[in-house]
Amino acid sequence: MGRGVKVAVIGGVFAVMVGGAGYGAYNVVSALDGDGGSGSSEAKSGPPGEDEVGETSEKFFAAWEKGDASTAASYTNNASVAGALLTAYGEDAHISGVEITPGQAAGTSVPFTVKAKVSYEGATKPLSYKSTLTVVRGETSGRALVDWKPSVVHPDLKDGDTLVTAESATPQIQAVGRDGAVLSKEKYPSLGPILAKLREKYGDKAGGTPGVELAVRHAAADAPDTPLLTLTEGKPGKLETTLSASVQAAAEKAVKRYGESSVVAVKPSSGEVLAVANNRTDGFNAAFQGTVAPGSTMKIITAAMLIDNGVTSMNGPAPCPDTATWQSQTFKNLTGMQPNESATLANTFMRSCNTGFIKLIDEKPLTDSSLMQEAQERFGLGQDNWQTGIPSFDGKIPAVSGPDRAAGAIGQGQVQMNPLNMASVTATAITGEFRQPYLVPFDLDDRKPATAKGLPQGTASQLKQMMRLTATQGTGVKAMSGLGGDIGAKTGSAEVDGQTVSNSWFTGFRNDIAAAAMTEEGGHGGDAAGPIVADVLRVGG
Repeated sequence: MGRGVKVAVIGGVFAVMVGGAGYGAYNVVSALDGDGGSGSSEAKSGPPGEDEVGETSEKFFAAWEKGDASTAASYTNNASVAGALLTAYGEDAHISGVEITPGQAAGTSVPFTVKAKVSYEGATKPLSYKSTLTVVRGETSGRALVDWKPSVVHPDLKDGDTLVTAESATPQIQAVGRDGAVLSKEKYPSLGPILAKLREKYGDKAGGTPGVELAVRHAAADAPDTPLLTLTEGKPGKLETTLSASVQAAAEKAVKRYGESSVVAVKPSSGEVLAVANNRTDGFNAAFQGTVAPGSTMKIITAAMLIDNGVTSMNGPAPCPDTATWQSQTFKNLTGMQPNESATLANTFMRSCNTGFIKLIDEKPLTDSSLMQEAQERFGLGQDNWQTGIPSFDGKIPAVSGPDRAAGAIGQGQVQMNPLNMASVTATAITGEFRQPYLVPFDLDDRKPATAKGLPQGTASQLKQMMRLTATQGTGVKAMSGLGGDIGAKTGSAEVDGQTVSNSWFTGFRNDIAAAAMTEEGGHGGDAAGPIVADVLRVGG
């Protein structure tokens, strides 16, 4: 929706007071009825009673229904901010005919339903939604007042947001998958924020024409408007994506297993993103933009570094003692892991032995920058140059010394990743080629994909075989059980400061599909993230 659009005032909605008389009247009301003091020498204290809650909410609703923004605002504990938003409700959003039906109060909380109409340039549509307000005691006045939050006016509003009805800045899009299926947020809920980003970036390139919408205009400058109601339909532009409707459906269902979970699936032979799903309360696309430690899934890159630098090989030595000390910091394995001083790299990898990797990182010719170089040059990570089509983070693997060098080798310390990154790591590991993941065709806007030289085929074949062993004999067995075809996996759990339970990570492949998932505080990799990845691979592999 266009910013700074000049909109006309529609009769019967909140009026903006102008001129000296109006300004004075507003301030008189605020002074008498706001939280600036009531003139009473005996201000009440304690939570508002049932009668006060009923009376305050009733007066607030009545003023709101009449379109009297200043009076409605005077029944809140932040009259100036409330007045501005309530005025915009009528003037900028063109909402009128408001009818509010309160529900049964629960203490000081009052749920309510709003029914109204939105009118703009001859078009009118009904509007209905639910919200809640809370009545509190004014800190200075002692009056019972509505505790002001933007969500009182509409549940989708946050601080600084407002409502606007106008012609949209960009046409709507009809996103379609690789099989031609329409990808809507109604059918694939976690795609909602992603489709909004695609519309913002490609709406004017997809061939559509704009319509008129009621939308939330967010305070953040880079946040696209959130449409709430379409008054007049524009013509949606068709936007082709790489997503697979069937894999996306599986991903949507899979992340519902656990809260704060994200998953990405890619096609290793092309880099096409087949699915991206998040189950989060904040709407953040953690699957593409997360910046958290990946735990032992990082050992795919570390193993590649060891092989590429001639330190060891799949069948070469990688002893797995109980503990390993690196520059005064002692690292341990998961509780219950049996030490194996004669372990090969394959055995250490498939059991996810931390100490086996720590013991090898000081071998020549490895340096503080070796892991960073492996990640950047072979796997295309950490250079801030991925062009997926929407905002994404392409990993951080810095050159570090001290204990963080050892921690980085097992996906802790300063290493940061997300499921998109780890799905790509798996795709590179099993093919030997880095193909930057993408969601919309590069030629749509002449984007240039990131490049990397990839892995020697000998290294890739060893990584693929070690991941196969992990899925069939190692820590990935439980999650990958029952999957046919060519399968492989790597588990991970990442400890995070302030969390009592580690983040669960899992990445795997099945034929020509690679997927990675992360569940915050999900525990071991196979416990939460593993079943999510397996569900996606089961459909897409």
